[in-house]
Amino acid sequence: MELRDGDIKLRAWTLDDVPAIVAACNDAEIQKWIPVIPRPYTEEDACAFVQGEAPGSATQQVAIVHDGRVVGSIGMGVNDSRTGHIGYWCAREARGRGVTTRALRLLCKHGLEDLRLERLELITDPDNRASQRVAEKVGFQREGVLRSHLLHPDGRRRDSVMFSLLPGELL
Repeated sequence: MELRDGDIKLRAWTLDDVPAIVAACNDAEIQKWIPVIPRPYTEEDACAFVQGEAPGSATQQVAIVHDGRVVGSIGMGVNDSRTGHIGYWCAREARGRGVTTRALRLLCKHGLEDLRLERLELITDPDNRASQRVAEKVGFQREGVLRSHLLHPDGRRRDSVMFSLLPGELL
C-alpha cells in the first residue's frame, strides 16, 4: 500500500528505515505514551518491526514520509466486525506541523472508502493531548475512558481514551 497527499506519503517500511525507527522509538515522549515499545529500543527491535515480527505486528504499519524523510509510523489492524484499529507515532522533529494529522486522514480515507470499513477506532492516554487533537482534527469523536486498560513496563496500569470515526464523519 502506498498513499499520497502532496508531500506526505505512506509507504511500506524497509530495512533502510531502521536508523530512523531506532532514533524515534528511543525518544522519551514516544516511550511515555506507547507502553509496548521495548526500552531501550534496539536495531534488532526495529528490524523485527520492519519484517512484521514484532509484538502487535498483526497491525499493518507503514512509514509516514514527509519531504523524503521518515517522520513517523501509522498502522491499522482490521477485525472481523469490519472495524479498523489505528495507532501512530511521530518523530520529535516533525511534531506540531500537521504531518500526523494528514497521515491519519489519508489512512482513514483508505479504510472507509477503499476497504469499506464501518468503524475506525484509536486509543490514547488520557494525558496525551497532542494525540487526541490529531484524532479530533480528522473527525474522531471521544467515546469514553477504558479503565486500567494498558499495562506499562513499570507495572502501572493506565486508562485509555477511546475515539471512533464512522463513515461520513471524516474531516
